[in-house]
Amino acid sequence: MSQYAAPLADMRFVLFDVLEADRVLGRLPAFAEHGREIYDAVLEEAARFTGQVLAPLNPTGDREGCTFEDGRVTTPAGFKEAYRQFVEGGWAGLVAEPEYGGQGMPETIGAAIKEMLDSANLSWGNYPLLSHGACEALKHVAEDWQREVFLRPIVEGRWTGTMCLTEPHCGTDLGLLKTRAEPGPDGTWRIVGTKIFITGGEHDMAENIVHLVLARLPDAPPGTRGISLFIVPKFKVGRDGRMGERNAVHCGSIEHKMGIKASATCVMNFDGAEGYLIGEPHKGLAAMFIMMNTARLAVGLQGLGLIERAYQNALAYARDRLQMRALTGPKRPDKPADPIIVHPDIRRMLLTQKAIAEGGRALAYYAYLQEDLKQRATDEATRQRADDLVSFLTPIVKGVLTELANECTYHAVQILGGHGYIAEWGQEQLARDARITTIYEGTTQIQALDLLGRKILQLKGPGLQAFLAEIGAFCESSAGNPALAEFVAPLGRLAKEWGELTLEIGAKAQRNPDEMGAAAVDYLHYAGYVAIAYFWAREIAALGDHHGAEFADAKRGTARFYFARILPRTATHAAAIRAGSEVLMAMPEAAFG
Repeated sequence: MSQYAAPLADMRFVLFDVLEADRVLGRLPAFAEHGREIYDAVLEEAARFTGQVLAPLNPTGDREGCTFEDGRVTTPAGFKEAYRQFVEGGWAGLVAEPEYGGQGMPETIGAAIKEMLDSANLSWGNYPLLSHGACEALKHVAEDWQREVFLRPIVEGRWTGTMCLTEPHCGTDLGLLKTRAEPGPDGTWRIVGTKIFITGGEHDMAENIVHLVLARLPDAPPGTRGISLFIVPKFKVGRDGRMGERNAVHCGSIEHKMGIKASATCVMNFDGAEGYLIGEPHKGLAAMFIMMNTARLAVGLQGLGLIERAYQNALAYARDRLQMRALTGPKRPDKPADPIIVHPDIRRMLLTQKAIAEGGRALAYYAYLQEDLKQRATDEATRQRADDLVSFLTPIVKGVLTELANECTYHAVQILGGHGYIAEWGQEQLARDARITTIYEGTTQIQALDLLGRKILQLKGPGLQAFLAEIGAFCESSAGNPALAEFVAPLGRLAKEWGELTLEIGAKAQRNPDEMGAAAVDYLHYAGYVAIAYFWAREIAALGDHHGAEFADAKRGTARFYFARILPRTATHAAAIRAGSEVLMAMPEAAFG
């Protein structure tokens, strides 16, 4: 029953009217030969692929799941064929470097494609997600021969990549990991240990899988300063790129999960597997964070994709389902009852989804635009500002959009009522799939601590300062525009309060470090709601006569709803922040029962 059509009109509005991505990217030499016509063609073809090929596989993939037998993982029917089409279409290397076989498209355009993949089929989208992260790590850290041997086949889609961090006894605290690397006789290393929760660790869609594995050298110092990164392929690969015999790395089992059932989540056993050191010894964590931060932004897009898909389902149902009469009198007198979209609380839930999807889209695409500027701008000042911004925005995009995905998929289940709870309508799958997004690649709590503890208090908040300055400049330049007055005034007030809250937390944390931990999650949400408000104001400012009255009216109505009914949540978060840590920490542990 669930269908998906990429929201191309809104994607184009955000990309080309709000963010002016074609103009910004066009000033970068790397993208000088690209332009709006090429970007539009890519978006159109991605919409076709995701709507016609991937979306129909979403419910069947959930029902069938992955199967595990004799160390082999088989993906659901149709997944392998869809991946073949994905590779043949050039999507695997869309944003990769041309020198390694990629198409060299901007990350900003890749973000829109990624959103489509995740809306259509989140489980399937997990396979190329980790490959993209592996490409980023190899691009920045690997030796030249390693990039040629391992990066090129991943860009071509013949091989896929994974990220192997978590172990049975340690997740977030990687300083506790035990996997070890022992020197081999030929300059390679032998990796010994077990990794869990490895997305795409084993599957049948590619001819080889390249694992990026954290392990300790024999002389490694304790803690995170003693971690190195290794390339460990499923099938051994020589320095000349030739694939050899099966390596000593095997899938021990796959997890049986609440959601994303068609995404293989594997226990991987490394029994002296042959690998190559990537980067410097004992510097593996920094290298892995290149991959991790890429994945965190991508998981934020997963949240956005699920919100959009849930909204489409709920809207279609609300327009069709007849139930009672409107409180103000019949709206469809020719029918035995009115469609439920006439009821105020149904509209509240629909508008919440619509407002978060459209505002969150602008926030996420903006973060990816900064990534393009960080990597491709020709002057150091622009690159540094973009680096500060994307570093600051990554935990907000990841943490807030995934939390809101859980809220919005819940709303969609509620709108469908009993039909939302049963499998045939497809809505309960989206709610189950959404749950993991707040957990993997760093929980919401980790994102909050990263934002407040590291990006702001420890590093003095250059990204926050740049972002608040940008909001301030927008409010100042829009002060005389009556069409923006209702948005600019509250936005300016909250931006000012955001700065004040940050200073208050910093002062308290100097006296008591628990204050930072107590405030972090509320601070993350506060930041997310204000950031989305800023992009909603920018959307209204970008409206022109060429957009048409219906599109413009819908935008203004949704923005007004966001500012009136969602943005006030900041008051609750601010109050919780100011309540401090004592109410959390004063109670003795024994009193918990």
